[in-house]
Amino acid sequence: MAVDELQAIIQRCQILEEADFKGEDFNLFQVAGQKCLEDGYAAQLLEVIQNEKNKVIIKSMGWNLISPLVRCIFMYKQENDKREHCLKILDQLSQLCNPKELFLGLLEQIEQTSGEQVCQTVMLLLQPLQTVLLKLQNKKAYSVGLSLAMIMNQLTPLPVPYTQEQIQEDKLGLCRCCNAVVEFAKPFVNEVVKNTEKSSECNDMELKEELLKFCMKSLKYPLLAAPLEQLEGIEEHPFRHFATEIIDILWDIRELMPLVFLHRKDKSPQWENQEFADIEKKNSADSLACLSYLMFVQHFGIRCFPMVFSPSYLLQCNMTHIEVLLKRTEESVLSKGLDLFESCLLRMEDNSLLHQYLEFRDFIKVPQDLVKVMTLCPIEHLRKKSLNVLQLFIDKFDAEGKYTLFRCLLKTSNHAGVEGYIIKNIKDQIHLSLTARDNVWFTGHHLISLLDLVLLLPEGAETDLLQNSDRIMASLNLLRYLVIKDCESDNQTGVWNTLDKIEQNFLKPLHVGLNMSKVHYEAEIKKKKENRKEAHSSNTVCSVTVSGEKMPAMTTEMQLQVLHSALFTFDLIESVLARVEELIEVKIKAVVDENI
Repeated sequence: MAVDELQAIIQRCQILEEADFKGEDFNLFQVAGQKCLEDGYAAQLLEVIQNEKNKVIIKSMGWNLISPLVRCIFMYKQENDKREHCLKILDQLSQLCNPKELFLGLLEQIEQTSGEQVCQTVMLLLQPLQTVLLKLQNKKAYSVGLSLAMIMNQLTPLPVPYTQEQIQEDKLGLCRCCNAVVEFAKPFVNEVVKNTEKSSECNDMELKEELLKFCMKSLKYPLLAAPLEQLEGIEEHPFRHFATEIIDILWDIRELMPLVFLHRKDKSPQWENQEFADIEKKNSADSLACLSYLMFVQHFGIRCFPMVFSPSYLLQCNMTHIEVLLKRTEESVLSKGLDLFESCLLRMEDNSLLHQYLEFRDFIKVPQDLVKVMTLCPIEHLRKKSLNVLQLFIDKFDAEGKYTLFRCLLKTSNHAGVEGYIIKNIKDQIHLSLTARDNVWFTGHHLISLLDLVLLLPEGAETDLLQNSDRIMASLNLLRYLVIKDCESDNQTGVWNTLDKIEQNFLKPLHVGLNMSKVHYEAEIKKKKENRKEAHSSNTVCSVTVSGEKMPAMTTEMQLQVLHSALFTFDLIESVLARVEELIEVKIKAVVDENI
């Protein structure tokens, strides 16, 4: 019945000129063709389409069959003959239909797909879409760009496989789809390359720009989120293959080096709406950061890279990208930022980075971002790596650079653990200065100025000693080292001239603070023990709220353990403080005795 209806419409239209086809004819053809497909008459429909007499009809009306055709292809199983007939129909339509109409029909079908069928639909329609685009004469670059943009917009909401198992399973088909899209783009890349070879400048700048936009989108998604390290058990890593192809396209269209070094600032689209401009700027920054990671960490496209740049210049070029990556919270992106920073630093010799680089904003902002990763990131291995990278960054600076960086981090980190770590670094630099005797930045008046930031309590005697214990212990250890290592007669560090100031700003307030803290915590312990005796059970619990969120309930015993631990910390600080004061007294007495 469905075939008879289709034949009737075909016979009526065969005697008409193309210009005489009416809207009713299109609707009847679409309904009859769809019914043939749904009723299982795909073979008969294929015969109608292949009939030379129906060429004009199919050219004008065939594109209307795309939507029902795609539904039927997904409905039939892989081995089903009906599916094969449907695929042949799709191929015939791509050859016979009006390119403009079919192009819009294919794009509409891609746009309407969602969820698990996105990748299947895209991969199914890539070949006919490519065939149609190659036939287009007018607005070809625009149509290619629209196709690539539509495809990438549909893929972007899909989760990027991250683990080896997810990549191997490729549940939604994203890995295969991304590489299929690259193959889809290759004829258009070749077209740009041929035009470029004919003359020094590419005659088809619009097509080149559309391909560039596609590469930039691909760098942001999926490559920025994708794991790109070589994985055991995967012979050809799909995302590494995709990255290689994207880099190759950029190289072929002569945009790789301009992107790496010039950042194409002059090419940014001018948006009247500032919100759109900010989104475009962020997307571009993400893409460029990913490109730098691919080149300098994974070494994609490194064969094209001119080996004439100094390591410090490469670091300078990449600091903006490193900052972009370190501000993200996703593990895959954050780890790329740390790897890129580490890779740039490992190219340099220790003490070779000039202090003048700290005049660039990024050289101050990036270590501050590293500190945030060290202190706020919930992923342990990233916290540890950020600490290692920070130390690497410190090691690369000359003495004045280290000095300036230490001052900056002491003022901005707002974290006792980080401050304690920086103070330990200061102690190491002082040791080197006293040993080598050729570093003015960690002796004399420069050091005294730095010690003013180190040997003090942020809030005097009322400073929270428990929270600041790392910093306080590091400061006391530094002071103990200075007193032992630098004799008052030599006084290379200048510390003996500022003992009164240190006593006033650090040692005395610390004594008072320790006494206050110990009395407070001892009273709390006494109170808890009395409450425990009054309670029917020692398992009475209390709730603790931190930053507005309830923490796991603590028993009285657990609370007492915490309080005793705090007292132990105070005793430790007090013992080191007593030792420092004893050393100072002994040294001063020895000098007085010598003078007598």
